[in-house]
This record gives sequence, C-alpha cells and structure tokens, in this order.
Amino acid sequence: MTHPRADALVARLEKGRQKTFEILNALTPEQWQKPLYHEPAWQACHLLAHFVSAERQLLALAQNIADGGPGAAPDLDINRFNADEQIRLEGQSPPILLDLLDQARHRTIEWVRTLDGDQLDQIGRHPALGDVSVETIITSIYGHQLFHMRDLIRLINADS
Repeated sequence: MTHPRADALVARLEKGRQKTFEILNALTPEQWQKPLYHEPAWQACHLLAHFVSAERQLLALAQNIADGGPGAAPDLDINRFNADEQIRLEGQSPPILLDLLDQARHRTIEWVRTLDGDQLDQIGRHPALGDVSVETIITSIYGHQLFHMRDLIRLINADS
C-alpha cells in the first residue's frame, strides 16, 4: 500500500502528464518552430527537450535525497546545465522527445509510488529552491512543467 501523500503526488504527476501531452501532441509543425523564449532562444522543441532533462535530473536528485544524500551540489550552475542539455538533445525530433518524456514521467511515477512518509520528508538541496523536502522536489516537477506550459499556451493562443 502506498503512502497517501505519495498517492496525491502521483495523481498530480499523472494529471500534469496528461495535460502536457494533450497540448504538445496538438502542436502544428509551425508551432513547434515558433519562438517561445528569447533568452535563451527556445522554441517549443527546446522546451520539450528541457522537460526531458529536467524530469530525469529532478528524479535523480529526489532519489539521492530520499536515500540520505545531500542533493544538488552548491556550485551547480543551472543555466549551464540547461544549456549543456540543449546541446545534448539537439536534433531530436518532437516524437522522440515526447517518447523520452513519457518514459521519464513513468519512471518518476513508479518511484514515487514506493515512497514512505520518512522519505518524503527527507531534506536536501534543490538547485533553484534551496533546502527542501523530497515531497517539494516532486511537486516542483509538476509545477515546473505547468509554469512553462502556460507560456506555450499563450504562444498557441496568440496564433488563434
């Protein structure tokens, strides 16, 4: 039986996954290439690559903290990390990135289902939020995508 707080996190992650995929799967080829951010210069395909790398790394971070580790290194440069990840994932098509994101989210959900209250309460360093609980890091995975998806929805609505 899973912990009730873990169940609630899983529900949020599943809801976020469903909404994110609904929006991303509806993008036209032109919308994938339209500028979304200017600094750094990102299109929707760059945002999707960002989701893939963020999901993977935040899961690894949460796992480290749940196991008693410290979390992110104090000198981690999140902007440099994001730039390096964009280079690493450059050239991947939206369908491939969507599949990678789906796999990453399923891994996150399966792991969250294994957590107990003590693990959810473990504290460690998040690169942007500072010292927070594993539960907060998992919530940030959901919130991070939601934040960026609002920007993407604004871009789509500007086309309408």
